[in-house]
Amino acid sequence: MKKIAIYGKGGIGKSTTTSNLSAALSMKGYKVMQMGCDPKADSVKGLMNGKKIPTVLDQLKEKGDNLTLQDIVFEGYNGILCVESGGPTPGIGCAGRGIISAFEELEKLQAFEHYNPDIVIYDVLGDVVCGGFAMPIRGGYAKDVFIVSSGEMMALYAASNIASAIKNFGKRGYASLKGIILNAKNIENEKEIVQKACDEIGSSILSYIPRSNDIQTAEHRGGTVFEFLDESIMKDTYLELADKVLENSEDV
Repeated sequence: MKKIAIYGKGGIGKSTTTSNLSAALSMKGYKVMQMGCDPKADSVKGLMNGKKIPTVLDQLKEKGDNLTLQDIVFEGYNGILCVESGGPTPGIGCAGRGIISAFEELEKLQAFEHYNPDIVIYDVLGDVVCGGFAMPIRGGYAKDVFIVSSGEMMALYAASNIASAIKNFGKRGYASLKGIILNAKNIENEKEIVQKACDEIGSSILSYIPRSNDIQTAEHRGGTVFEFLDESIMKDTYLELADKVLENSEDV
């Protein structure tokens, strides 16, 4: 089993990239589980025909000790297993703590043993790398981390912070950074800007995702390019990304 965390600043296209990656991996025959680790709980929407699913935290509050895996794990596009950690009511409680609670509940219910996925992908908000949001890269969860970024200043600032957190945890034998996924915003000299940032944080550009209307078109229809656009060249882009992620990640 491979356990991968994908981080990035909010609004950078991280969840869209992750969902298309999950779809690409499933097309290659892998059993994939994608877990959203963001209070917005919209990571897997693109794998569930545009609909949000009940979150682990909400179901836990409602059902308590009667919670089952069927209450929190849903089958999406092409058999992809979808989970959303959820978060507290805005202004009340800690979103990071919500992720920790969700992880603990999945462990208690032995989700990985029951579903036995080949690949688990944690889609994690990277604006703040506090204890809860750092959970996927420590404690034996994700082994490998990829950061989605563009050439925008704030996206690269977030990427630098995430890389620093990974480096600190790496000293304890936790996850390691395996590359930057450049989700292009058509900024002038964008590749050069991101490459310079990679040099500074000690990483490299793993994959280049060009800006394409196909991605937005599929998203507006409620899914990925694999589900809604038969002729899209972006399928090849995501299939290549899947190959690179597989090559640069380890089994645990």
